[in-house]
Amino acid sequence: MLHVPFEVGLALRYLRPKWNFVSVITLLCVLGVMLGVAVLIVVIAVMTGFDLELRHKLVGFNAHLKVGVVGHPMGDWETMMRRVETRPGVHGVAPFVLSQVLLQTEPDPARSGPRSGAAFVRGIDPDLEGRVSVLTNSVVEGKFDLRGNGLIVGSSLADSLGIRVGDRVALYSTHALERMARSLSRKDPELETAEDFEVRGIFQIGYDQIDASFVAMSLANAQDLAGLNDGISGLTVMLDDAEQGNTLRHQVALERDLGSPYRAISWMEENRDLLGAIEMEKDSMLVILFFVMIVAAFCIICSQIAFVIRKTREIGILKGVGATTGQVVLVFLTQSFAVGFVGVAAGVLAGIGAVAVRNDFLALMRKLTGRQLFPPSIYSFAQLPASVEPHDLLLICGVSLVMCLLAGVVPSLIAARMHPVEALRNE
Repeated sequence: MLHVPFEVGLALRYLRPKWNFVSVITLLCVLGVMLGVAVLIVVIAVMTGFDLELRHKLVGFNAHLKVGVVGHPMGDWETMMRRVETRPGVHGVAPFVLSQVLLQTEPDPARSGPRSGAAFVRGIDPDLEGRVSVLTNSVVEGKFDLRGNGLIVGSSLADSLGIRVGDRVALYSTHALERMARSLSRKDPELETAEDFEVRGIFQIGYDQIDASFVAMSLANAQDLAGLNDGISGLTVMLDDAEQGNTLRHQVALERDLGSPYRAISWMEENRDLLGAIEMEKDSMLVILFFVMIVAAFCIICSQIAFVIRKTREIGILKGVGATTGQVVLVFLTQSFAVGFVGVAAGVLAGIGAVAVRNDFLALMRKLTGRQLFPPSIYSFAQLPASVEPHDLLLICGVSLVMCLLAGVVPSLIAARMHPVEALRNE
């Protein structure tokens, strides 16, 4: 037969619901701890999921490293590419051209006129791009076809400008505008005009900042558009091992081996401000939300003090029959721990359950209100990402239990310091 210490048994007996004032307060304490833990789990899971999803999308589109010459196009890049791709730990290398353009759609009778917007053009080699990014597998409409004057457009950019597969668009780069200005100043009989491109496909990376800003075309067309001749903006490098330390080691080794004027930039360095802001926001939310647990712990203190006052006579009897100060303290600490344990366990179940149905809940709210609570144009993702990490769960549960246990210290000491005769007389 399992032997339970009398302190634990007495604490559990005190917790049996009798539906009096103290029992209701105890139940509210359990609910307070449960809600505090659940909110912490949901918020931290969403922040962690956002961070992980952002990292996944950024690496999927930009690869781990970029190699280039700061402020200048890279010439003789084929030789440099062969040097980089033969290094151990390198999964793939591909050239890219990056430039900013003004994109203009063709006139549509259904609209008042052509639409225009700023975009980034990414020139790629279709045969090599698949080894360094997910772009070749991200076309959701049309097909991945960059032959001739073909290009593909990000889904959010296509939606904002009303672009469909088969449309023709004009791209005005800085280089093209300079050529047009020179042609106009010379009063050439045939003015330079922007080159038209055919939209062959629409891609969706899943990160709105990319889907709303990028157009992809062949490397040769992008070189023409940017006026780079045979040069490129740089090389994208995908590594076999995506660990942060491994990426930094490759970055340092590449810069050392390639020498000046080449520079290797990691995806973390390129997005340092964004990643730092997310990490700081997660830490801030963790600290702020722990104040919810402090409120719950304060409720436990109040309920335990009320319980001590209600049980003054019984405490006096316990002390009178020989219960030590330590045993009385243990009774009320066990009671506080039990309240915290039940609240934390219920909070974990509620928090994980809320995380599991988060997108279903958002879909229901969108259906009922006609509004998106987390619009992709602001939060960058079509669905709300979340990830419950074991170390976050252990931190939340551990700190919450410690706070609940500490909340029982003051009431326990009040009970333990009662003199048996005084306790019975006051009762």
